[in-house]
Amino acid sequence: MSPCPAPLRPRRLAGFSTFAAIVAGGLAVASCGSKPDPGAVIDDPPAEQLYNQGLGLMQAGGLADAAKKFEQLDRLYPYSEYSRKALVNSAFAYYSNGKYQEAINSARRFLTLYPGSPDAAYALYIIGQSYYRQIPDVTRDQELTGKALDAYQELVNRFPDSEYSDDARAKMATIRDQLAGKEMEIGRYYLARHDYIAAINRFRDVVTNYQTTRQTEEALARLVEAYYALGVIPEAQTAAAVLGHNFPDSSWYKNSYELLKTGGYSPVENTGSWISQAFKNFKLL
Repeated sequence: MSPCPAPLRPRRLAGFSTFAAIVAGGLAVASCGSKPDPGAVIDDPPAEQLYNQGLGLMQAGGLADAAKKFEQLDRLYPYSEYSRKALVNSAFAYYSNGKYQEAINSARRFLTLYPGSPDAAYALYIIGQSYYRQIPDVTRDQELTGKALDAYQELVNRFPDSEYSDDARAKMATIRDQLAGKEMEIGRYYLARHDYIAAINRFRDVVTNYQTTRQTEEALARLVEAYYALGVIPEAQTAAAVLGHNFPDSSWYKNSYELLKTGGYSPVENTGSWISQAFKNFKLL
């Protein structure tokens, strides 16, 4: 009896635009597996039959039916080789059909059952992509944005050399900018209402946790505004000095400089300030 085929390894996942890589070699598995007992009564279709039917449906564009077929296989033959591959394919089919929560569920089940599988990176990427596709605009709650970041981060941490890691890193940069943008929106809301402490806390989060995003310049400038309004001049001066050092041509720095100038002050960095410490090892990308 010939051995089972190698595990299904979908490629070119970043585009999710072709099924050729998904089904390549997959249809040649009908003869794999143990021979049935002639005396046994079999009510359920064999695992290989369900698997091939699922692949055929997916190749023909029947994504919803393909996902159901793969899930049927998983229910009837849990923990089997076919079930392992079916879970990966059902996650892909659901994702491609816009059923993002179902894709996440299938991928997470796969990771729970087969955490050490070579396809674990693929499953994590599907999870990240599924959340990424649901990211709302910056004015709305960013829970899904954070979940996308977590999935991509886990992918990069566990599989740094995976074929999916470079795309995950690029999307993580976009996500961090989105999360920083949300903090800025809330901070500006508090600043406009003269709730300076609350505003500072939001801008501090950006400066501390999202330094490499495009929001950093404005966050420093807003810290100048908030600290100046509170009369905490040394911190306002430090924020302006750090802004000028790292972004000397920024219009935000020019505005901050002019604001301090109205009170007879100039940017001066206090190296003991949390702002100065936060940028101690900062390097522009």
